[in-house]
Amino acid sequence: MHAKRKLAMAIGIALAPVVAVTLPTSSASAHGYINSPPSRQAQCAAGTVECGAIKWEPQSVEGLKGSTQCNGGNSRFTDLNDDSKGWAVTDVSRTTTFTWTIQANHATSTWQYFVGGRKVAEFDDGGAQPPTTVQHSVDLGTTGRQKVFAVWNIADTANAFYACIDVNIR
Repeated sequence: MHAKRKLAMAIGIALAPVVAVTLPTSSASAHGYINSPPSRQAQCAAGTVECGAIKWEPQSVEGLKGSTQCNGGNSRFTDLNDDSKGWAVTDVSRTTTFTWTIQANHATSTWQYFVGGRKVAEFDDGGAQPPTTVQHSVDLGTTGRQKVFAVWNIADTANAFYACIDVNIR
């Protein structure tokens, strides 16, 4: 019996690297989102609004640069484009700080903010990798209920990350 145990242990040790290499890894598409004021994906993750798959991966709203959709053109997260879903609206000042939670940092070209299809702010990071929290103070340039469209453009890929934030600007 002792020899069988040694053989089983030897086989287990020999197979461990093979098993480790073939195990599924976590998603490489999980990166970052705006959590304050709460973006639509943050609201989904918190259960504020009933959503599909985005509830489990709010940091994954990634698509090709140039999208103008809340889901970044990612068909897995179409709930984010539905303006009638009952998104919570956050009261904010005309100049508001947006806080990104970064779960996998990437070389960054720019961060952009749009209101009503008009770019109201852009921050150029020149290829730097952001820390785990990034904040931008943005003059939204208007008042009333608005949807802020935010974009994190990655420097070394064709992709960007997207977020929509429903606000009432005072």
